[in-house]
Amino acid sequence: MNALHICVVRRSVYIIFLLSVFALSGCTTYPLLSDTDELAAPHDYLIGPGDNVNIIVWRNPEISMSVPVRPDGKITTPLVEDLPASGKTATILARDIEETLSKYIQQPVVTVIVTEFIGPYSEQIRVIGEATQPQALAYREEMSLMDVLIAVGGITDFAAGNRARIIRNINGEKQQFRVRLDDLIRDGDISANVPMVQGDVLVIPESFF
Repeated sequence: MNALHICVVRRSVYIIFLLSVFALSGCTTYPLLSDTDELAAPHDYLIGPGDNVNIIVWRNPEISMSVPVRPDGKITTPLVEDLPASGKTATILARDIEETLSKYIQQPVVTVIVTEFIGPYSEQIRVIGEATQPQALAYREEMSLMDVLIAVGGITDFAAGNRARIIRNINGEKQQFRVRLDDLIRDGDISANVPMVQGDVLVIPESFF
């Protein structure tokens, strides 16, 4: 057997191996999510990197301003440097600013208003694979699978919608659940419109046929 034949055989074996891996992964079954699953437990919005916060210091307009939350999760304002903001509610951040300002101002009263919402990475909804516009989305209360699909522009013509799955953190453990995107988008089956939870990852695989 010459070198050319050996190369062809090796390539054929490699292709067969890849196809077998894809076939096995495609046959993996996960529990099916339904529209009767509970929504995420409501909780106060947590500030994240990229958010914009409006800081109002009562009777002190010169140090009241709107600032972005930096990628490292901190903010800087006059008299307040490198204060952690990510993962806090607006109320907690306001109290932390008051504590820092109390070194310079007598009994400061601070209000924090979030004006641009992205949220912590741990609470964002991530969409990967055969979405028209894969991206990370800020979670919103009572967000559903349909809301996510609208935000990413639906799925591509190459998507295996009914083999899509959601990776969800439940009690510190990653679990996977199957969802029916084709039934929802193409057949209008509203029962396939399942609730989303903070931190969900929607994986949309490619169809091999």
